Amino acid sequence: MYKCQFFDIKELVSSRVFDDRGQKAWALLDERALKTLDKLREVFGPVTINDWSWGGSNEFRGYREPDCRIGAKYSQHRFGRAFDCIFRDISADEVREYILQNPGEFPYITSIEMNVSWLHFDVRNYGPGILKFNP
Repeated sequence: MYKCQFFDIKELVSSRVFDDRGQKAWALLDERALKTLDKLREVFGPVTINDWSWGGSNEFRGYREPDCRIGAKYSQHRFGRAFDCIFRDISADEVREYILQNPGEFPYITSIEMNVSWLHFDVRNYGPGILKFNP
């Protein structure tokens, strides 16, 4: 089982999922997405997904349990294949542009949401290429 080098499980799941599963919540997340998170952190520096565990308001930017009211019914977040990232030192637009120009550096990314202030990426079964979609 792959566990992120740069992220604690509390940053990737909601408080409810963490309370229910603790460290076992890693099993809910796609290994390709987790490896991509670590690569994004290596390339672009500090990044925040969920910040609920240190008093923030974000807890559904990673895995969303089936009865979560946030997002679409079949969102990739519900399968542990999507994350919404906020970078400290670079804008989401700059990160998206870099990924689209250098897809080989992020081989698991198959979809990116455009025209939002965060980077949504996912590793859905799609290809060849990267699907670009709007909210």
